[in-house]
Amino acid sequence: MYCATFIFDKKQYDDAFYLLDNAIAAAAKETEGYLGEESWENTETGRVCNVYYWRDLASLQALMNHPKHLEAKAQQANWLNGYQIVIAEVVRAYGDGSIAHPTSIFNHQI
Repeated sequence: MYCATFIFDKKQYDDAFYLLDNAIAAAAKETEGYLGEESWENTETGRVCNVYYWRDLASLQALMNHPKHLEAKAQQANWLNGYQIVIAEVVRAYGDGSIAHPTSIFNHQI
């Protein structure tokens, strides 16, 4: 399992941003190997963190090569004040089982 974390500082969003963002979200969910996502926003700073979970690296790469994703990447300076991407392989995750989460397949007793 892999996760791709997209961290960015918001600028001003417009209608074009929302259209493209919705198209990428739909493309992600339709991509073979997509397992889920979650997001956080710091309302004081405008920093956003989106984490996407993927079965394998090929699934993640499929979204990265999607035309809508490439379009957004080319236009990101219109809407973002900087970004950072973190790609990580999930080697372990655990919890008490009370929270439904894409990494729950790793849950086990420690």
